[in-house]
Amino acid sequence: MKHLLLLHGAIGAKDQLQPLAEQLKDKFIVHTLNFSGHGGATLPAEFSMEAFAEDVLAYIEANSIQQVNIFGYSMGGYVALYLAKHHPEKTEKIFTLGTKFLWSPEIAAKEIKMLDAGKIAEKIPAFAEALEKRHAPNDWKAILKKTAEMMEGLGNNNVLQSADYSSIEHPVLVGIGDKDTMVTLEETIDVYRWLKTASLLVLPEIQHPIEKVNPGRLAEEIIRFF
Repeated sequence: MKHLLLLHGAIGAKDQLQPLAEQLKDKFIVHTLNFSGHGGATLPAEFSMEAFAEDVLAYIEANSIQQVNIFGYSMGGYVALYLAKHHPEKTEKIFTLGTKFLWSPEIAAKEIKMLDAGKIAEKIPAFAEALEKRHAPNDWKAILKKTAEMMEGLGNNNVLQSADYSSIEHPVLVGIGDKDTMVTLEETIDVYRWLKTASLLVLPEIQHPIEKVNPGRLAEEIIRFF
């Protein structure tokens, strides 16, 4: 069976992808990991796409995987394409879903506003509690702060540009839910067009949060692609 690595999104953790992993375990050798600082993993000095890519490289080396197929949700998809660009020999096919490709100072500022720990604790206490549990023993507020700093960095210097996507040789399925309010269809189509060997998937009635995606429905698309 093929190796398939599932990568989680920003402020997320691998446990969110467990329902999907269960749907895929009979078809693939399924792998999940927590990026540095997430899901209780050791908190680094800073978050970056480069560092998260190194997490993936370390994982596949530790597990003696020569090449891996990757499904990346949100930030996980960005990390997957960063790997395809900089370490093409380690990746095979890539499927992204709900990945934010377009970054600018204005876009970063908008996204950072949603990472205000004080407002989350006050207005969405259940979400704050879930974040606290997900990232323990790390401080969930520190996770949000480092994520905000990473987004600010991407806003000032998006590490994947059109020329980078155009240089990727791997087959890529670029996916987005048609109800996603964080990622635009326009930026998704742009990346689909820049990639050399890409397909576009628009999932109906799907919002951005991975919990809003039916794991059985998503598993069907993953099996079909890989």
